[in-house]
Amino acid sequence: MRIVDIREMTASIASPIANAYIDFSKMTCSVVAVITDVMRDGKPVVGYGFNSNGRYGAGGLLRERFLPRLKEAKPDSLINDEGTNLDPFKIWATMMTNEKPGGHGERSVAVGTVDMAVWDAVAKIEGKPLYRVLADRYRGGKADDKVWVYAAGGYYYPGKDDRQLQDEMKSYLDRGYKVVKMKIGAAPLAEDLRRIEAVLKIVGDGQNLCVDVNGRFDIDTAIRYAEAIKPYNLFWYEEVGDPLDYALQAELSKHYDLPMATGENLFSHQDARNLIRHGGMRPDRDWLQFDCALSYGLVEYLRTLEMLEQNGWSPRRVVPHGGHQMSLNIAAGLHLGGNESYPDVFRPFCGFADGIRVEDSYVTLPDTPGIGFETKSELFSVMRPLGE
Repeated sequence: MRIVDIREMTASIASPIANAYIDFSKMTCSVVAVITDVMRDGKPVVGYGFNSNGRYGAGGLLRERFLPRLKEAKPDSLINDEGTNLDPFKIWATMMTNEKPGGHGERSVAVGTVDMAVWDAVAKIEGKPLYRVLADRYRGGKADDKVWVYAAGGYYYPGKDDRQLQDEMKSYLDRGYKVVKMKIGAAPLAEDLRRIEAVLKIVGDGQNLCVDVNGRFDIDTAIRYAEAIKPYNLFWYEEVGDPLDYALQAELSKHYDLPMATGENLFSHQDARNLIRHGGMRPDRDWLQFDCALSYGLVEYLRTLEMLEQNGWSPRRVVPHGGHQMSLNIAAGLHLGGNESYPDVFRPFCGFADGIRVEDSYVTLPDTPGIGFETKSELFSVMRPLGE
């Protein structure tokens, strides 16, 4: 078997929403198709992948460095020793040939996008959902039969008032979510507290609400907000300062003893390790949000999970950012704590399989080979032309 071709395109996920740091008016995402010579039902097996929201598409890096390396490699060097399937680890090593260590920025997005497509193809060739493949390889064959999810939203939007914010959050509850998330930090403290209290009137309890700063605060502002929101007993206080400012996170943990979450903008197992070593994160209450699609893919994510285990962290404290089907498969197959969900934003790359309902904040996964993109019609209509 061999890879016949690898194709990429850039798709728009632009919208007028904003968080405390950026707006999404020009946001893009890369889509990749890995075409193999393996035939199923008279058609070649094609693996698909894309990068998560919040980082722009990486088409330039894909075209200039990573895809040429795969296309120039000997076909046999990219498959497993038995010659029966692609080898994600060999493919990852080929993509990272001649890359210096450090600088885990946009290249991690490019590699993670291809890695997703490779794992999709691997699972399709095995004829299993990816979560089953992962459970068989790494969890003794035991996968979770459902995954906890929360609804991420509450963005700043031109003209959006508290009533509209409440209506948004009520719509999530109506769709089966129990825990929701909103953005803070782009407005003065008093305004954000008013917005939080408006949402609490809908969700009923602080344990049903997360707040996300998107890395905006310095330490003084972080502490000021922490003191103000303590009485709400929120589910978590997320990414309060710059993701690489481990000292800020460690200092904040001395002032805020309730759960915090961070990690979605750390793109390697080395950066994740530095957070665990120096960020004051507490394995009994805090949450880690590393996103495989932004951080070199599942091959690297497995290294991150191994590092966490070595440092006394349970994978159940990991709830990936991104709200996509790849992370959902990883959560079910590798026993993570849950997965983010975007019910309304970043379409068509948000959400899960058509017909899958959220029930009491849990979702199940389809029994379709691969990641399951084919079960989400709006998304697959974008992907399909790339693989044909």
